[in-house]
Amino acid sequence: MNLTQLLDLTIERRASDLHLVVGYQPTLRIFSELIPIVGHPVLTDEDMQQFIEAVLTPLQKQTFLNSWEIDIAIEHRSQVRFRVNVYREEGHISSSLRLIPRIIPEIETLGLPKTVLKLVELKQGLVLVTGPTGHGKSTTLASMINRINNTKAVKILTIEDPIEYIYPKAKSLVTQREMLTDTKSWNSSLRSALREDPDVVLVGEMRDYETIAATITIAETGHLVLATLHTNSASQSIDRIIDAFPAYQQSQIRTQLAATLEAIISQRLIPTVTPGRALGVEVLIKTPAVSSIVRDAKTHLLDNLIQTSAELGMISFESSLAKLVQEGKISYENAYNFAIRPEILAKLLDK
Repeated sequence: MNLTQLLDLTIERRASDLHLVVGYQPTLRIFSELIPIVGHPVLTDEDMQQFIEAVLTPLQKQTFLNSWEIDIAIEHRSQVRFRVNVYREEGHISSSLRLIPRIIPEIETLGLPKTVLKLVELKQGLVLVTGPTGHGKSTTLASMINRINNTKAVKILTIEDPIEYIYPKAKSLVTQREMLTDTKSWNSSLRSALREDPDVVLVGEMRDYETIAATITIAETGHLVLATLHTNSASQSIDRIIDAFPAYQQSQIRTQLAATLEAIISQRLIPTVTPGRALGVEVLIKTPAVSSIVRDAKTHLLDNLIQTSAELGMISFESSLAKLVQEGKISYENAYNFAIRPEILAKLLDK
């Protein structure tokens, strides 16, 4: 198969990812399981050289040759986009391609709690969507941004590496900036963001203390900022942000974060009983108690606070997993394997 046929098959098989690695058959990820394309010959260096010639522009090719890795997005038959990571391994060129549907799903279809709907009504502050790679963070953010796009006349600025979902023209004015295409760095794009008169800013990833500091500053200045982190829980997310800074700055950042943080949504996609995946979530909502915990460096208290604050819209990851088990969507074994605090899950399910 050529690349076009491989991408067609990825869509047809409802795969989330296509992996191209020298010495292996092209491999699809379907509902978390890796499945080689039977009958396809193993990929060679020549195959991968043809691949980069087909997908990379001259500038992107030069960037890859300099850094040996690059993230881009490509269109396929005007139906979908693919986020493409090209990298080197054992001296060979390899690539992972993530399918991005053309239609942005509605928030209600993702399995997110109603609490999330209230977050898109915020006018300012920081909302984080966290979780491992491949567990739906980009889709959750896109659904939230598109809800704002469809309901409010505001200026939305996204800074991404690369641009994933394309937002349709609706009530909002949406500008999307991509690394190496529209801006040369995260730092410069974030520094100039405030001069672009946004109301809502999407930061594709808070990568280091400079981007984290800039993101918090944008939230401090009266903007709604949505961003991602690769962390597993609300408490871990706050610790990751604080630990990114030198010790002498951490007290200041705690104060800033306590003032700006509005919510953290931590999510994982759990294999279901029938082929598919269901969304397990933890939700932290800003309250005076949360702000005090963040400011006073007592993040170890957050887990208990989340568990005892359901009436305020908070959801613990274990209670979300327990609900999925009780509804028959996931098995107890899978819930237990994904739980952050398995002993709490066992209590919730009387195991």
